[in-house]
Amino acid sequence: MNARVEQLEFQAEARQLLDLMVHSVYSHKDSFLRELISNASDALDKLRLEAFRNKDLNVDTSDLHIDIEADREARTLTVCDNGIGMTRDEVVDLIGTLARSGTAELREQLRQAKNRAASEELIGQFGIGFYSVFMVADKVELLTRKAGESEATRWESSGDGTYTIESVDDAPQGTSITLHLKPEDAENELHDYTSESTIRSLVKKYSDFIAWPVRMTVERRTPAGAEGGDETVTLDTETLNSMKALWAKPKDEVSDEEYKEFYKHIAHAWDDPLEVIAMKAEGTFEYQALLFIPSHAPFDLFNRDAHIGIQLYVKRVFIMGDCDQLMPEYLRFVKGVVDAQDMSLNVSREILQQDRQIKAIRRRLTKKVLSTIKDLQSERPEDYRTFWTQFGRVLKEGLLSDLDNQDTLLRISSFASTHSEDEPTTLAGYVERMKDGQEQIFYATGETRQQILKSPHLEVFKAKGYEVLLLTDPVDEVWVGTVTEFDGKPLQSVARGEVDLDSEEEKTAHEAEREEREKEFAELLTWLEETLSEHVKDVRLSSRLTESPACLITDAFDITPALERLYRASGQDLPAGKRILELNPNHGLVIGLRQAHKDRPDDPSVAETAELLYGTALLAEGGELEDPARFAELLADRLTRTV
Repeated sequence: MNARVEQLEFQAEARQLLDLMVHSVYSHKDSFLRELISNASDALDKLRLEAFRNKDLNVDTSDLHIDIEADREARTLTVCDNGIGMTRDEVVDLIGTLARSGTAELREQLRQAKNRAASEELIGQFGIGFYSVFMVADKVELLTRKAGESEATRWESSGDGTYTIESVDDAPQGTSITLHLKPEDAENELHDYTSESTIRSLVKKYSDFIAWPVRMTVERRTPAGAEGGDETVTLDTETLNSMKALWAKPKDEVSDEEYKEFYKHIAHAWDDPLEVIAMKAEGTFEYQALLFIPSHAPFDLFNRDAHIGIQLYVKRVFIMGDCDQLMPEYLRFVKGVVDAQDMSLNVSREILQQDRQIKAIRRRLTKKVLSTIKDLQSERPEDYRTFWTQFGRVLKEGLLSDLDNQDTLLRISSFASTHSEDEPTTLAGYVERMKDGQEQIFYATGETRQQILKSPHLEVFKAKGYEVLLLTDPVDEVWVGTVTEFDGKPLQSVARGEVDLDSEEEKTAHEAEREEREKEFAELLTWLEETLSEHVKDVRLSSRLTESPACLITDAFDITPALERLYRASGQDLPAGKRILELNPNHGLVIGLRQAHKDRPDDPSVAETAELLYGTALLAEGGELEDPARFAELLADRLTRTV
């Protein structure tokens, strides 16, 4: 084999995805053409942008376009562009490798998908549109030359897990992809991808709004005249798409299908958008925007390197994709286009960061997206539930970073609570249901709903019928420390500070009893504080326990253990904080410990019981023991004595 020719294997995950595609049949195989045209459109956008940035780049951008060539006899379909092109290394990285996380999850979900539509949505979610060509082709050839480079690259694969790649000397700038179509599609007129009418229909359906001309050379036959002569055949090059900017058209002139296909184009997605947001601003800053809220979260939603998703145009000229200055990070799931009227075409990311117009557009877009979510919440609750399931976790990041819109974010957020097992609640709904005399919004944090519900911290709240918000997302640990109140009602953790749910009458009635209990347990509390001084800062009687013997409480202004873990995971070294141990004076274990300490103050087994009491309190809230082996040893010894 020529030294410039290599036969390589696809990355293992890419190979398995290819196998799934080649041996699966999806209901909308036509989507492959949309993916190829979208990729070609991106390449043309990138070339024009690079030509703006690099004045030394010797390229002709006067006739950027996409060509489609069909050969019925050879059963091939070719899509060409004269865009930015790729180097040999880029071909290997972008096509031979899936260098993005989450592909193992995708493979498993594809296998488990119950229908074809679900499979297609998954393919789109994981951004592997190019691989869709193997749904219709049994061999694919790619020829590409990077703008400004002299050497080109030829790539070929049959989707069997390997590919060949070689360097060639003579090739036009851009990328040409030739599909050797599967023979079975020739028998189905709707799937005959060499048919002029089929290609026209697919381009009109999927890619009519592409900003670049999509061209095809077609035959025009003129029959023989009445006076004789031969039939004449001429070749005409036609543009198949209208190239109309969808965002510039009034919303009532655009069909739902057009919006859906445009969304799929710019987002490289296969799902339909949940909501379409069309905006036009006039006055000091003129711009048009077409934004989409997806119906499914992409797999890389929590990947900090993921694309923001907003494309910036100036006077319909593409400037940049993934413009993170146009949308706050907590709205990174929003896709769309912004077309400004008064901005330099030579704009850079550095300039954008300082641009007053961009900041104004960002504020308006943010408010519009949030108001749209609020409308979903009030007018289309089912769609709102879909939105919150997919994006609620990331939206709550805004409670930390966007103080200007914090109140709006609080009102459009939903939370699980003890009020209902299935239906989340808004904060406004919680406030409406608050008991007479209740002044605080109670919440509990933890890893799962089940874990929180079993926590001893909730016992008195359950007993007295107080609703508690159940917060299980990691971001919840952080924002509850920033948001102090809602509608004048303070937020109060059930595991922080002191809690007293007794009414004034109950406090008066129980005052004498409390004083007596404090005297009874004073000696035990002092001893426990000394014995467990390495672990706790204080020991006191609890008003929140009804069933458990003890629980651990974070002091009002101390950091919670979960937040400590989050900070350490992010690389911040924090000293271990001590907490407060609360005892249930009515529990048999606590009563027995008090008596044992009174009778045998120097008995080591009594101190061991104190250690076990602390350990069980830590485990009951889902915490981690500092010395599990020590705890297990003490527990085994104690159990042995009781057998």
